[in-house]
Amino acid sequence: MLPENTEPDQVIATIAASPGRRILGIGSLYILSLMVIYVAIVRPPDIGWQVFLFVLGGGSIWIAEQMRRATAVRLELTMEALRDSDGDILTRVEDIVAIDRGMFAFKPSNGFLLRLSRPGPRTWRPGLWWRMGSRIGVGGMTPGHQAKFMAEMISAMIAQRTGD
Repeated sequence: MLPENTEPDQVIATIAASPGRRILGIGSLYILSLMVIYVAIVRPPDIGWQVFLFVLGGGSIWIAEQMRRATAVRLELTMEALRDSDGDILTRVEDIVAIDRGMFAFKPSNGFLLRLSRPGPRTWRPGLWWRMGSRIGVGGMTPGHQAKFMAEMISAMIAQRTGD
């Protein structure tokens, strides 16, 4: 299933956030932020609630900006590692123990869950991937067919490595 003469750094599969989902997700967060801040300014409730609304609006703007930056890159699978297009390595292929794509898996939408042999630092790239301990969730704003293809390639790599 895997190509025979593949160079270690050659990209086998990629996942990128779809433009429509990016616009809808990031736009919704910015609109929510503006609406909450607007309510805090135009119809100010008690000072405690007004501060809460400003914090909520500012937090929503921060998350929208994090999502915009995270979904601007793409994930790339090579024979050696799963990385993003900026060069940051999510995990090495040799550290992947299993992949879970089931309906009841704790995974992002249109994505999959990787179980690793060793834990890494907690990281969250809204709309693209997250890592908690020895698990990495890939997906969110990604098209299902890209995630499915990458998951199949990772499954084939695991099977080839274990001899199944």
